[in-house]
Amino acid sequence: MPYKEKKVEKLYYSIGEVADMFGVNTSLIRFWEKNFSIIKPKKNKKGNRLFTKADIKNFKVIFHLVKEQRLTLEGARKRLAENKEGTINNFEVIDSLKRIKETLLEVKETL
Repeated sequence: MPYKEKKVEKLYYSIGEVADMFGVNTSLIRFWEKNFSIIKPKKNKKGNRLFTKADIKNFKVIFHLVKEQRLTLEGARKRLAENKEGTINNFEVIDSLKRIKETLLEVKETL
């Protein structure tokens, strides 16, 4: 049986890595952290923020609400407070559909 290398998943991401994922400044990541209680990074002894996959997922939801749906911060907080589970489920459906669209476009180009 041949050896198969497993893809290593990181447990924690630095604020710089998170900012790069979303194409924003680290100051915006800190700002969202202060304004949205669903973002709860751990901090190391130096005080550096360490974000988990759950934090990244929550950032994706916030990014979707604020940058893509153009809600104000107050509007995004209100939406999450009123129906967090529904908002996250809605985002996950939209995100899945975007990935399917990208895959279909790639297949179309190879034909």
